[in-house]
Amino acid sequence: LAVVHFKNALKQFQKLVEKKVTQKTEERLGLYVKDDDEIDYDKFYETVQALFGPEIKDCNVKAFFRKISSNLDAETEWCEIFGHFIVESDAISSQLIEENTVFLVSQKQQITHAGVKRRDVIKGIVKVPHLDFTVTSSQKGVLTVFNNQLFFIFLQDTAWVTGCDFLTQLKRVVAVTERTIIVWDYKSKGNQSNCFVIKPMENGLLCVCTVTASDHLAKDNILMGDDGGYVNLLTVTSDDFGLKQSKAKKKSQFHVLDSKNFKIVKRKLHDDWVMKVKYISDLNCFGSCSIDSIHSFVLGDIKRLEDSMPVKEFSVPKGVNAFTFCGKSNVIVTGG
Repeated sequence: LAVVHFKNALKQFQKLVEKKVTQKTEERLGLYVKDDDEIDYDKFYETVQALFGPEIKDCNVKAFFRKISSNLDAETEWCEIFGHFIVESDAISSQLIEENTVFLVSQKQQITHAGVKRRDVIKGIVKVPHLDFTVTSSQKGVLTVFNNQLFFIFLQDTAWVTGCDFLTQLKRVVAVTERTIIVWDYKSKGNQSNCFVIKPMENGLLCVCTVTASDHLAKDNILMGDDGGYVNLLTVTSDDFGLKQSKAKKKSQFHVLDSKNFKIVKRKLHDDWVMKVKYISDLNCFGSCSIDSIHSFVLGDIKRLEDSMPVKEFSVPKGVNAFTFCGKSNVIVTGG
């Protein structure tokens, strides 16, 4: 009976996936009309739990949901919602050997953290040339600064980290999760208050970058893309963190700040997830891309986020997942 029940659950799960893919396809074509049968993540997760039981982990379902939402042609296996993947044995042994291995100052070094029990992946990596170090963020919440010393912090958060960058003026690391913005003073030591968490955010944040054009020595601008198609602009100053840090000596590393106390402007530029946002200083503008087939790539001045004036936009079938700018050739390359 258990085998029969499981097979029936698999059939229902396959129908659920097909329905979600069909819904997403119609959304991208502009043919979908919202109704009570719309499948969002919460409904998808509840249905999967009802089919397979409460032992199903949120992080595995979330990864599967994102996979079928961002790539409609992706090959999927039902075992992925249980955290298992079908790969060849040679690939597994190779991956285990290379896992968590980095090259630092011509020396091979393995970086591990006791708090991370499951396999982790790097979600963001940023080179900071003028300070000669590299910042990385992992999906499960490890922020790391690689230079002549090694600084890292483990963010005890249930949400995944989706990206990171470096605040040039404030000399701090910024990272985003699905509903929070994290500002980390990596130079702090011991139990000093060195990490600020700004929340809540209205939509799930998927990417982040800093604006390098600011001449203000104590101010940074942060661009973020979210799952609602918005590009957000947050302005932070030294007063937002420095004054709060000096008021009291608290043992906790994390301080929660209300997002309502910060200036955040946003504009909906895409009809689907914003996969990447980047400020291009050579062009004095920002670019953002989405899996939206109509508003796939947008290029515009930062001031356009505060008004409704036109921006340059381009349409690409199945959308754009990534892009980069080459200053020597003065071209922008996109990848779908």
